[in-house]
Amino acid sequence: MRKFLLLTSVFVAFSPFNLFAQQTDNQTSTQLQDNAASNKKPNIVFILADDHRWDYLSVMGHPFIETPNIDSIANEGVLFEKAFVTSSLCSPSRASFLTGQYPQQHGVQNNFTVWDNENVTYFEPLKEAGYATAFIGKWHMPGGLPKLRGVDQFISFDHAGGQGAYTGTPYIVNGKKLKLGESPVEGVDITGYITDDLTNFSNKFIEDNKDKPFALYLSHKALHLPMEPDPEAAGIYDDVKITLPKEADSWLAFADSSFKHFLWAPLEEKMKDYAETAVAMDQQIGLVLDKLDELGLADNTIVVFAGDNGYMWGEHRLIDKRWSYEESMRIPFIIRYPNGIKNPGRRSQEMLLNLDMAPTFLALAGIEVPKHMQGKSAVSVLEDKSETLRDGWLYKYYEDYPYPVPEQLAYRTKRYKLIQYKRGKKNELFDLQNDPLEQNNLIDQPDMQNIYEELKIRLNEMEAEVSQPAAATE
Repeated sequence: MRKFLLLTSVFVAFSPFNLFAQQTDNQTSTQLQDNAASNKKPNIVFILADDHRWDYLSVMGHPFIETPNIDSIANEGVLFEKAFVTSSLCSPSRASFLTGQYPQQHGVQNNFTVWDNENVTYFEPLKEAGYATAFIGKWHMPGGLPKLRGVDQFISFDHAGGQGAYTGTPYIVNGKKLKLGESPVEGVDITGYITDDLTNFSNKFIEDNKDKPFALYLSHKALHLPMEPDPEAAGIYDDVKITLPKEADSWLAFADSSFKHFLWAPLEEKMKDYAETAVAMDQQIGLVLDKLDELGLADNTIVVFAGDNGYMWGEHRLIDKRWSYEESMRIPFIIRYPNGIKNPGRRSQEMLLNLDMAPTFLALAGIEVPKHMQGKSAVSVLEDKSETLRDGWLYKYYEDYPYPVPEQLAYRTKRYKLIQYKRGKKNELFDLQNDPLEQNNLIDQPDMQNIYEELKIRLNEMEAEVSQPAAATE
């Protein structure tokens, strides 16, 4: 059983880069992929946390949270310090992880637009290549649970609108609804706490498929509201003093519609619940890593830990995600692959997106990346090459009733960010190198107008490009 470890704080600084460097193409013919094609294909374990912001990890220098198992993935792999989602909301982001596409392409634009069963996920080419496949955990896309093509074992839930509950969630396996307390996996008992259950189901899948290549998508409910840790982690941070962001003042409740979720507990107490829920999840991630070690599979298994979006705890006088600020769009994203990563333990400053995961998995498995995927393979970064993944990228938040958050388009480079609002708020321009907390809007500064105009052009061009039908881009 992996143990807790409290790491000392580190400070992650924004590095200056040329704003308009040349973008590079996807890396599809590399040593890692050649290895995958000629030898046993690598296993894939993707672990997704819900609402887990990028800095709530001890490896990122959080002042008190302890996540030794997630930290170990970083210490043995590559930690992407500048990883983001293209839309900071559960359903659009999750669809992008699966399809390698922007929401403009896969069509899941908010938490109410229905998943199109014609969408092609990375599971399908993996299945065709002989992989055993499983999706275990939170689906949370509109339209109910689909018949997910390319997936052998689909264990999820539709309880509480697809959110499930930390305790008392009945499961669904391959479309069959089970009674509360009934296990979807033979030989695995229900514990009653969802994080533990999903871990146990996942470990059984790994064990059952240890002699063939497998791809597991483990999708946790944690850390989503109501943020309930298991009894072992509950209360471990009761004595910690929380320092709120300076913007989290007394009128926060009136400034943000999402604050209604927190009226039944002080903000500091919910932040402790959030941290304790993360610790409970980290303990279970340790059990998955232990299972890979036990079966001798760790070296040939790609393990990825990521979050589906960030989370704001009073920054910009906001709670929740949805907005184009760093705390909302930035996520943890860590890749471990002992047989493939060169110089493990590195931190990358390349801007990695959620839609890059699907093409990266396929490339590492030696499978041709479909042309409709808009993400970029990160294989060059794993090989410790100097190629730039991208200079800039597009963020879009679609209105999501009943939340009164305006539609937003943003374009982020390594140094600057432009945010355009459809209504109700002045557009914003930030110099992230000199203002990483996005406090100083430069939109009206005379000496910033050339950069402003260039970013507008790039934003509009990219919005048009990623919105084209897939057939038009092939």
